[in-house]
Amino acid sequence: MEQDLYVLAIESSCDETAAAVVKNGREVLSNVISSQISIHTRYGGVVPEIASRKHMEKINLVIEQALEEANKTLEEIDVIAVTYGPGLVGALLVGVAQAKALAYAAKKTLIGVHHIEGHIAANFIADPQLEPPFLCLVVSGGHTHLVVIKDYGEFEILGKTRDDAAGEAFDKVARAIGLGYPGGPKIDRAAKEGNADAIAFPKAKVSGSPYDFSFSGLKSAVLNYLNHAQMKGEEVNKADLAASFQKAVVDVLVEHTIRGAKEYRCQKIAIAGGVAANSALRAAMEAQCARENLKFYCPDPVLCTDNAAMIGCAGYYEYKKGVRSGWDLNAVPNLKLGER
Repeated sequence: MEQDLYVLAIESSCDETAAAVVKNGREVLSNVISSQISIHTRYGGVVPEIASRKHMEKINLVIEQALEEANKTLEEIDVIAVTYGPGLVGALLVGVAQAKALAYAAKKTLIGVHHIEGHIAANFIADPQLEPPFLCLVVSGGHTHLVVIKDYGEFEILGKTRDDAAGEAFDKVARAIGLGYPGGPKIDRAAKEGNADAIAFPKAKVSGSPYDFSFSGLKSAVLNYLNHAQMKGEEVNKADLAASFQKAVVDVLVEHTIRGAKEYRCQKIAIAGGVAANSALRAAMEAQCARENLKFYCPDPVLCTDNAAMIGCAGYYEYKKGVRSGWDLNAVPNLKLGER
């Protein structure tokens, strides 16, 4: 019988300072998240310098709390996993430096984890029965990827955004219609009160790349709609606009994903990332998977946002593959999925 493996994971790629203890890749013993949303809301978005400083203030506290909630000491930890990219370079550096210091002092194995790989791995925590291969739609503030997970840590990217990520479009549109930051949850709430068919917004297709995404045109269409309404002195129904915009995004995400599943013969579809917490996307993807007789997986909303449990899960499977990081591990803000 294999010995249990305990991973202490650290995540600091954007504006959440997080630490978790994960047992054998799938059992979360603790998952502590210190959010900075209330701070960055004042500025309408994440301010990188402020995020980095707050990470420095909070990181020791969240690690101590994660170990305490898991009822583990640092000596009982086998592996220290940390997000090293992509993300905000200053924010990443705080987590990487902390992980390296702890691993060096406690003589523990150090593993750098790709942030998107972490988001995908959240599905392994949500459903212990899920095994590769499967197709995963990763949608967040910085990324929109359609990925075939061939095996643990082995990916084939079918498509990604050519411009704005889906979450970025949500934030920009929310700001434009006066809902504020963070845009995703606020548009989701507003859309529940609106008519999704009130406004016909465009759904972009990328010529020659059926799985790539483009949301900048949709964002521009929303801004044009607002400008025309303002010039004519017309009142804008924010709920209708939010619902119509959200439908345009969700329809494209679902269409691309189902098409990819059919072409690549994937019977299992998962979603991941912050936008995967969107209620309309979850409902539409689940309904379409049911119609197509495909199995649908999605993590709990808390595992969709940036957290360390997902990093601990991904780090466990990287460890099992034999991946190890040296003391030269550094932050890589534009790290591509599949690169090391």
